[in-house]
Amino acid sequence: MAIGRAIVRHPNVFLFDEPLSNLDAALRVHMRTEIARLHRDFQRASAVYVTHDQTEAMALADKIVLLRAGEGMLKHGSIAQVGAPLDLYHHPRDMFVASFLGSPRMNFLPATVQAVDADTLTLQTDANAGGEHLQLPRQGRSVAPGARVTLGIRPEHLEPGATGSTTLLRTVQQVEHFGEYSYVYLEGLPGEALIAKVPGRSAAVTGERTPFTVPAQAYHLFDDASFAIAAH
Repeated sequence: MAIGRAIVRHPNVFLFDEPLSNLDAALRVHMRTEIARLHRDFQRASAVYVTHDQTEAMALADKIVLLRAGEGMLKHGSIAQVGAPLDLYHHPRDMFVASFLGSPRMNFLPATVQAVDADTLTLQTDANAGGEHLQLPRQGRSVAPGARVTLGIRPEHLEPGATGSTTLLRTVQQVEHFGEYSYVYLEGLPGEALIAKVPGRSAAVTGERTPFTVPAQAYHLFDDASFAIAAH
């Protein structure tokens, strides 16, 4: 009703303030598609859509302005990043953006840079995070040996099997099956599992040591201030 009353006034801007938050899950999905259709039909009007639901933001936005609440001495909030949904998802500015977008959120492993050359970057994850030596085939990373970094891996980029030098060997703690996909919980940091999103017919078995590989172009690096380290 509120949307209808706004449409007949031929506005230049629509302001939506969490319009779907009180709906059940099925109706929320239906109304999300309806709002997207209305936005296409009324292209003369801009829409500002406020939401805490990252799914709504990713599905509806042409541009996301991700806000971050103030912390500590910074009592006022700030803009964490602005951009197209997939730009924020694939190229997060910092660990806050990386962890906010994506469900389950991005996995983080603290590590130390062991060596850097023209073609590879060698990391050692902390002892309490696996202690692996990983060779990441990327060039131009602006880091030096001895630097403390955080390795970021999205759950869908952890692939079952051992291929190459970017393999993590972990004990499976739990497997959740959802039909088309499964979540495999692996040992990670103390009290924080490493999550892999795998095809629904996953053969992972709780208690077994299982290798998972990180594809060459699918990892993220963050410096000791939590900012993304440029790829080139």
